[in-house]
Amino acid sequence: MPNGKLLTAGLALAVMLPLVGCGREDPKQMAAKAPAGPRITVTLADAPDWQSVSAEIATRDQAQVMARIPGILTSLSVRAGDTVHRGQAIGRITDSQLGYQAAAYGAQGAAARAQAAQAQADLARVRYLYQNGVYAKARLEQAGAAASAAGAQVGAARAQQSAVNAMAGQGAVVAPSDGRVLRADVPAGSPVSPGMVVAVVTSGPVVLRLELPEALAAKVQPGAAVRVDGMAGQGSVIRVYPGVEAGQVRADVQFVGLDSRLMGRRVPAKVAAGTARAMIVPRGFVSTRYGIDYVTVVARDGSGADVPVQTAPVDGAHVQILSGVHPGDVLVGPGR
Repeated sequence: MPNGKLLTAGLALAVMLPLVGCGREDPKQMAAKAPAGPRITVTLADAPDWQSVSAEIATRDQAQVMARIPGILTSLSVRAGDTVHRGQAIGRITDSQLGYQAAAYGAQGAAARAQAAQAQADLARVRYLYQNGVYAKARLEQAGAAASAAGAQVGAARAQQSAVNAMAGQGAVVAPSDGRVLRADVPAGSPVSPGMVVAVVTSGPVVLRLELPEALAAKVQPGAAVRVDGMAGQGSVIRVYPGVEAGQVRADVQFVGLDSRLMGRRVPAKVAAGTARAMIVPRGFVSTRYGIDYVTVVARDGSGADVPVQTAPVDGAHVQILSGVHPGDVLVGPGR
């Protein structure tokens, strides 16, 4: 029995020795846990404060084609989407009363010309008789005044007729500028009045028009960066309108690649309204797996842990970390 107990104790000791050895880590193995790759320390830096705003694809100006005389829109040769040139006639407004007035003034003009011809004939006869001593000089002067008055009546009738013709010429509906017809919803045959909008024509270059909340407008200045969801690159604010309408302030943005075929299209956009303190890191320190962004954070013991983070793009080479890490954390990039 004593020999058996000794044998059992020896076997137990032989089994425990390896287990005790496993509890002690080799310093070389601990060093191997530290991830390899470039490291950076997360710090706060100034970054654009991006604010979501509503935007619309528009042109710098919009020209309204208005009726200049009352009457009937007898024709309109353009529709929405057509391209027009400045001075191009796109419709006609007819006022039947102008035709009657022109005819009346024409008749008055004919009567005035007949009276002027009669006055000239009387003046010639009186002058002949005056030269032969039949009429006094006063009679000659009276005939001359009558002839002058008749000639003035002819001029007045012609001026009235020209005025009516000029007003009738105002019935031409003319494009005020080069551009594309945005709206032409008045059908031919409709009665119109002076100042009524017959069509709207886009004018000027295509811009992205922002609608800024009144409280945000003071933070947006010309030159501020603008991004559009789903479009590459970014634009810049070129004009901030001074007026406030319904609590909104408009701003025009120059953006390359805008589709001018869909005027009035609404797109989501973001504008840089000043700066804010943010955690900015190189894009290479962030990896994406299954739609989730991760960074490798170095722990106090030197090991690395993958931590999910929420990011936002800054530029082509950097991203902003919104949550998941804190200033002072050490990040490890991919090993070389």
